[in-house]
Amino acid sequence: MPDPMPFRLGTRRSPLALAQAEETRARLCAAHGWREEEVELVPVVASGDRIQDRPLAGIGGKALWTKELDAWLIEGRIDAAVHSMKDVETLRPPAIALAAVLPRADVRDVLIGAASINALPEGATVGTSAPRRAAQLLHARPDCRVITFRGNVDTRLARVAAGEADATFLAAAGLDRLGKEGIGTPLDLGEWLSAPSQGAIGIECRADDTRAQEILTAIGHAPSRAQVDAERALLAALGGTCHSPIAVVTESGEGEIALRAALFSPDGAERVEGTATFPSGDSEGPKRLARDLLARAVPSIKVHFSGAA
Repeated sequence: MPDPMPFRLGTRRSPLALAQAEETRARLCAAHGWREEEVELVPVVASGDRIQDRPLAGIGGKALWTKELDAWLIEGRIDAAVHSMKDVETLRPPAIALAAVLPRADVRDVLIGAASINALPEGATVGTSAPRRAAQLLHARPDCRVITFRGNVDTRLARVAAGEADATFLAAAGLDRLGKEGIGTPLDLGEWLSAPSQGAIGIECRADDTRAQEILTAIGHAPSRAQVDAERALLAALGGTCHSPIAVVTESGEGEIALRAALFSPDGAERVEGTATFPSGDSEGPKRLARDLLARAVPSIKVHFSGAA
């Protein structure tokens, strides 16, 4: 393996992003026999971290998490970039390739502030900036009120503790990676579906950088990559954006993937669900599911997706 010189990993500066970069560095060092100092973490402040007072959907969407790292990668200032895959827009620049997905962590959401959705007080105020979480909540509990909640994990926990909202949602994977296991109530995937690619760490590099791709391939986890690819293919086929309330659960086994997805109207009043099982790596399976969902979706759902039924 070539000398890493060192190998430069770009990351956002948030505590969770740095924890994910540290995990990536540890896996690279274990795979290649490198010392820790041979993998340099290069932090950048992303636009999504700077702008905390508005929902991302109204100010540029998921690109606010990636555009600075994309620029540094294309300019050659870093060799690779570490991302939470749920924060990466579906259509990526052709100059950038997803080289590896690490073993996927817990995909569940955690409810902070109540023992269950049903246990929320009547008329509870719940903080979230995710259309999926808001729509699922309002579908189950139309009496609740949703307010915009942004910020890192500690910020959102503090806002609930200060009484700004009765409850909020956080990703179980993020809490685990920050050493905050046991906080809140993990929500049952049978009743509360996750975000596409939740719990998955992806590492991107330049598409023409064969050295970086070779280095990163060694830490990739094929089953997790197959799940992420299927969920992102579904998003692409649906024409979903950061405004589109979509929730998924994927299970893998025996060379097959079972993909369950639900689409919502933003107010939670309408819901359509479907499931498809197909061979791992089959890009047509997610497309068939997308067509089925859109064909059965009512107008108040379909308007938020640009895919063709």
